[in-house]
Amino acid sequence: MSKPVLYLLPGLLCDARIFATQIADLADICEVKSLDFFGFDSIPAMAQHVLKQAPEKFSVAGFSMGGRVAFEVFRQAPERIERFCAFDTGLPPLAPGELEKREAIIKLAYDKGMEGLADSWLPPMIHPARQGDEAFMKPLRDMILSVTPEIHEKQIRALINRPDARPVLQQIRCPALFLAGRQDAWSPPEHHEEMAKAVPGSRLVVIDDSGHFVSVEQPAAFTKALRDWMEIKV
Repeated sequence: MSKPVLYLLPGLLCDARIFATQIADLADICEVKSLDFFGFDSIPAMAQHVLKQAPEKFSVAGFSMGGRVAFEVFRQAPERIERFCAFDTGLPPLAPGELEKREAIIKLAYDKGMEGLADSWLPPMIHPARQGDEAFMKPLRDMILSVTPEIHEKQIRALINRPDARPVLQQIRCPALFLAGRQDAWSPPEHHEEMAKAVPGSRLVVIDDSGHFVSVEQPAAFTKALRDWMEIKV
């Protein structure tokens, strides 16, 4: 019998590198795939990109912007989703005052380059204890520097125009996992507690000593949570 397929959906400026540990360590129980969303400027188009590549039935786990995509994947094709996971992400559409902040970061990337963007944007996403760890930060910084300001702008435009995912939450009845780093200031655990409360039988996992990038900040704990979730029979 073939292994179940798990798609890991990356966040803003990210690619499969942030899931390297999970892709390797979960290979014994499932076929783990990832992709990037470079070149797309809408969440629905990103979801279509996933659905065009994925098999008829698959599990999906989305990080940050990728979590938004995961909700849209479910909205477009709920019958294809075996298990659903959203981590370090959010639900609502554009918030008051958010547009100005998003426009400012677009401008920063063009004015200061991706180096300037990385210097400003990345450290607050990471647990404070790791922000000065050059060996830890360098691969994340290198990933950001591999992206262009134009790609960054398209992804930010997608987030500015993102759909409201709250109605989707009410429709999820497959095995669901909501997960966050305890020190994630961008997508805090309490947001994921609300998600879990809205989905009967879902699991909530909060991982200590982690900021927003839980898959690389605490890879073993994150992988275990995914493994436990993927082993739920469907």
